[in-house]
Amino acid sequence: MSIFHAIVLGLVQGLTEFLPISSSGHLILTPWLFGWNDFSNLETQRAFDAALHLGTLVAVLFYLRADLVPYVREGIKVVVVPKKANITIGRRAWMFVLSAVPAGIAGALAEDWITRKLGTPALIAISLMVFGVVLVWADRQTGTRDLDSFSTRDALLIGAAQVLALNPGTSRSGITITAARKFGFSRDAAARVSFLMSVPVIGGAVLLKLTKLASDGIPDGLIIPMIAGIISAGISGWIAMWGMIRLLRSRSFTPFVMYRFVAGIAVLTLLSTSFR
Repeated sequence: MSIFHAIVLGLVQGLTEFLPISSSGHLILTPWLFGWNDFSNLETQRAFDAALHLGTLVAVLFYLRADLVPYVREGIKVVVVPKKANITIGRRAWMFVLSAVPAGIAGALAEDWITRKLGTPALIAISLMVFGVVLVWADRQTGTRDLDSFSTRDALLIGAAQVLALNPGTSRSGITITAARKFGFSRDAAARVSFLMSVPVIGGAVLLKLTKLASDGIPDGLIIPMIAGIISAGISGWIAMWGMIRLLRSRSFTPFVMYRFVAGIAVLTLLSTSFR
């Protein structure tokens, strides 16, 4: 795998993981569009995917460090020494962990089926547009709730919606933001809910993939591309989170919806020609 391809895919992963436009869909579409064939087998592809997710995990941990430190501290205290814990923050920390359970179970049970049946360019294009419509519909709802109102019910319902993101083209951030907006969160709060919910989901996925990688070993010739992918995914992921929060202070999610439609139509148009 070339370093250039690794950097490009890292940039794509970082930007699209946190923007509501589907990272898994873009990681399939990018090599398809340019005719890249970097992976000799599924194991090599999954090893590189683990590296990209590690990069985005580092990005979200760094960006949300001020929020995560008290969540981790009080989350541990509420279990070990509840009398000394801030119960509200401690419980909310475990709610974010709870939100990852539905997608974690579904992903573990259906990973092979998803790999075989989903993720074709046509299905990704359709999913980009369909879930773009859902996002713009939810974004028109009135929402004033902030992060302090996040409840167990929100964790379960938004977490259940997150299962849909296993379909390439849906977007994990997109579907969690959609659900959060539908349940009355403001745009800024919905984005922060999505970012915080990404920590246990991405963290769990990275842990499982790295455990398998440690067992199987890094495929030959992949270590340098993996490092390049981690760095580019981490930098672009931080930029994506910073940029989206600033954008949402004055604008809606409409630019992302427009992008989803343009991308979807472009892919379907290419499929109807002999280009791809």
